[in-house]
Amino acid sequence: MSLPEAGNGATALVTGASSGLGEAFARKLSERGYRVALVARSEDKLRKLAEELGDDAEVLPCDLTDHSARDRLVAEVESRGLDVEVLVNNAGFGVYKDVAESDRERELEQVRINVEAVVDLTHRFLPAMLERGRGAIINTASTAAFQPIPGNAGYSASKSFVLTFSDALHEEVRKKGVTVTALCPGPVRTGFQDASDAHDFAEKLPKPAWKPPEFVVERALKATDRGKRMVVPGAPNRISGAMARFSPRPVLLRVLRMTNS
Repeated sequence: MSLPEAGNGATALVTGASSGLGEAFARKLSERGYRVALVARSEDKLRKLAEELGDDAEVLPCDLTDHSARDRLVAEVESRGLDVEVLVNNAGFGVYKDVAESDRERELEQVRINVEAVVDLTHRFLPAMLERGRGAIINTASTAAFQPIPGNAGYSASKSFVLTFSDALHEEVRKKGVTVTALCPGPVRTGFQDASDAHDFAEKLPKPAWKPPEFVVERALKATDRGKRMVVPGAPNRISGAMARFSPRPVLLRVLRMTNS
């Protein structure tokens, strides 16, 4: 299993494509010869990117937190005759406050885009991949998926869901020509920090953990080409991820709480 062959109308649909990892995914997949469907809220940014990528870029503005908007997105994909052979569920943001102090609607919006949209789009596009006997899904999780993070509870829980969902889905389809890969990056300098109001949190993270979007995306695509279940780009993040997974939970929680206070 690997990324399906580009060309002949094969489309890669990328959510959160207006900046950061999503933009990097769109550029790299376009370079590989895929028609790229660009999905995000910001139509202006998508159109600017599409102008750079050329005629094989489709602009599909969508608020992924809205179920009816996702209905319209899929209907538009079908009306344009796009065969989605690569799905990159990348859109997302985080809430960096204690739950009791955070905005309730913002917490729910976080779940809708980080979890609900991932499940919904996967469910909509996976059956056709299985019918064709080829396809790839890349779900952007995070090293936050490896640990419960006080002060970032909903985000770490949502990314844990994405990782677990991707793991199980990988096993369900791995003998049917489709690859599912969970991307678990550490910190990346993108628009995520602005969308999540996470600059204070980000400044506390060690500098070696930070990786540029292009590096993360290259590692993700290489892992998908090899049929990998999960990829954690960068040695520092693989080490910290392993420590988080295998540290005693009470100790880990106390350390994370002190770090994020």
